[in-house]
Amino acid sequence: MNDLPAAARNSLESVRSCAFTGAAGTGKSQRAQMVADCLDAEYIIDDGLVIRRTEIVCGKSAKTERNQIRAIRRALFEYEEHLASVRQFFEKAAPCSVMVIATSDDMARRIIRKLGFSPPDKIVHIEDVATPEEIARARKERIRKGQHVIPVSHVLVRKNFAGKLVGRLKVLWRSKSPYDGEKTIVRPPFSFYGNVHIEPEAIEQLASHIASKVPQVASDPVSKVSSTAADSLSIDIEMKIKPGPKNIPQVAETVRQSAARSVGYFSGLNVYNVNISVTGVEF
Repeated sequence: MNDLPAAARNSLESVRSCAFTGAAGTGKSQRAQMVADCLDAEYIIDDGLVIRRTEIVCGKSAKTERNQIRAIRRALFEYEEHLASVRQFFEKAAPCSVMVIATSDDMARRIIRKLGFSPPDKIVHIEDVATPEEIARARKERIRKGQHVIPVSHVLVRKNFAGKLVGRLKVLWRSKSPYDGEKTIVRPPFSFYGNVHIEPEAIEQLASHIASKVPQVASDPVSKVSSTAADSLSIDIEMKIKPGPKNIPQVAETVRQSAARSVGYFSGLNVYNVNISVTGVEF
């Protein structure tokens, strides 16, 4: 977190983090407060929102976005204004404890690093708290109805949600708040317009174009998406370079960083690996 002042870094590093992970649509948000209580976490971060005992205290929900790519970027805190507001909130709240909800351990760690918190001291998986039958039932509902759960009162969700409020759930336990334990069922705007599918060829063309713009890279670099997952990918780039002020490793590293950063920005996906092969020198 070198872009933060030293005082802010120290403050955010005093935020104890943990995580609750599982594939999309498996019932994480429905069980979020229960798991947070077990982990002694004061705050929950879920899809860009900061929640405390079912009340939104900061952030913006990815479920308000109009398409899935923007929703992914929102959940990963890729928007600077969103990131800055959440960092500022925790600078004032620290020291405290936070549970991050994510679709994978890697995504949870990425969010925690992005926010500048201490590394997670525990990660709970949905399989630890839900039966296979419950997970299967939750996934069936997500696929069939396109419905999502936000662990926040419907009264609070209604204020700034652009999608459709479908219903609400009430989980009973002792609390001073009348909304504690309440969850809202929603259909995000992006669920109205179908799914977004990005062809591997589109990612390959984008990566090749980005590489070709780096000084000393010869024309027509060749890229290949070697593996993909639900929200992450790996890219191989073959290229020739031209003589210049930088040596081969320096040019390759510049291409690697540019491709990872730019492909991740434009696609909304997690680029976890970029392999560079220099096949020759072009004079």
